Amino acid sequence: MSTLRDLAEEHTHLRPADIDHLHRIAGDWQLLSDLSFADLLLWVPVDAEGTFLCVAQVRPTTAPTAYQDDQVGRIIGGSEVAHLGVAYSQGRIWREGDPVWYGDVPARHEAIPVRLRTADGEAGEVIAVVGRDTNLSTARTPSQLELNYLTTADDLAQMIADGTFPPPRHPGETTSAPRVGDGLVRLDAGGKVTYASPNAQSAYRRLGYASHLVGEDLAALHRRLAGDPLDGTEAANGILAALRGEAPPRREIDARGATMLTRALPLMPAGVPIGALVLVRDITEVRRRDRALITKDATIREIHHRVKNNLQTVAALLRLQARRVAMPEARVALEESVRRVASIALVHETLSMSSDEAVEFDGIVDRVASAATEVAATEVSVGMRRRGSFGVLPAEIATSLVMVLNELLLNAVEHGFPPADEPDDAPPPPTTGVVPAAVAEVDPSARPEVVVSAHRFRKMLHVSVTDNGRGLPPEFDAERGSRLGLQIVRALVTGELRGTIELRAGAKGGTEALLVVPLARNAPDGRSQG
Repeated sequence: MSTLRDLAEEHTHLRPADIDHLHRIAGDWQLLSDLSFADLLLWVPVDAEGTFLCVAQVRPTTAPTAYQDDQVGRIIGGSEVAHLGVAYSQGRIWREGDPVWYGDVPARHEAIPVRLRTADGEAGEVIAVVGRDTNLSTARTPSQLELNYLTTADDLAQMIADGTFPPPRHPGETTSAPRVGDGLVRLDAGGKVTYASPNAQSAYRRLGYASHLVGEDLAALHRRLAGDPLDGTEAANGILAALRGEAPPRREIDARGATMLTRALPLMPAGVPIGALVLVRDITEVRRRDRALITKDATIREIHHRVKNNLQTVAALLRLQARRVAMPEARVALEESVRRVASIALVHETLSMSSDEAVEFDGIVDRVASAATEVAATEVSVGMRRRGSFGVLPAEIATSLVMVLNELLLNAVEHGFPPADEPDDAPPPPTTGVVPAAVAEVDPSARPEVVVSAHRFRKMLHVSVTDNGRGLPPEFDAERGSRLGLQIVRALVTGELRGTIELRAGAKGGTEALLVVPLARNAPDGRSQG
């Protein structure tokens, strides 16, 4: 299904600012739909003949919908849109007319013109129409709650026609907010409560206020209830700002171990301040879970920090042991173990500074590549280059992948480029690396270089490690290789990473290692985990 912006840009001549305003309406109109007990449809004109296109729709959570089918993308004209045409051309809310039928469902039509105010605050031209269609099949005598909902909905509808609703969003403010069903309080122009829904009354009881809210000065009440005077002052100032016609940011109040989120909206139909609407939501349990998650995250980061320290200690002990070993082969094996342990420690170091169990892997690859050129036992200066991005990887993938890349990079540096005094036809030296060096002709003008490339495609990570060195020997068999480095790489790629690896001659000489690693894991019950 096309988005609101796609439909508007394809079928209309609305300006970007107009479309942005329609997006803001669609982001905030669930409130109006719930208060109206009605479906809201956003219609834009597509030609001069009075044809309209539906670019957005929202259904009420407080009443049955009037439409079983989605209306977005529907183009209608003629008598079916006469009410939309009146609202659009005359710039007024249309409420006349008899009920209409959609199949077996009777519905009442209303049409609300949408204006975008100009830069100087004046009411601009009508750019769209909001259709408010109410399912009448369950019509009955409305309760006090429903009457207050409908009265407030009419005020907000007039504000849409005036161009003053929805209010501008504050920088960094999310779209999450209390909904009508969470709790609603209506204030008069003096800030006194004229109505409070049962859920709103319950939310204030959690904060320690047991009396009825009607007649209370809500701003003063917030100052009294808040455990933190600063929180109470900010919440009270928000209500006072709404009474002045401003749209304050959402506020939280903490008292007696409970937390309540508040959102204050000015009520200014026809530009006249008549009071404010305050939506409240008890978020005590949500904040308790947030605190638990913060504590858990801090514990996990501390664990990664300690694991990193322990691994660095192990690497230091192996390094000391290597200095005391007389056998060259044993010393080389210990030094390679040091590098492997250090590469794992690098992942845990990154995780200890991260807020979740995922790491930005590009930085780790760059550090491992830099270390490979510094510690590799070769006299040749080899350049390292990364192409593409690994992106953010989960810890279980990053830990194994960094060991694989460490082995491949060290091997490419140490065994892909022979020292200057080594004859090209000399056999490769003994090594525990992944890929033994080959006897091949190397372009003397080419700068020795290893390139690590990465890209994602269809939930798969494709990685290549390519060098322009002397390549693989003719008798090389990756599947039957008995060297420790090769065994580590094969075991990690096919086991821990559940991927594939291919070692082959590069298209322009040298060696190329190709890895394909799935980014989505399967849970024990067969479900995919991203």
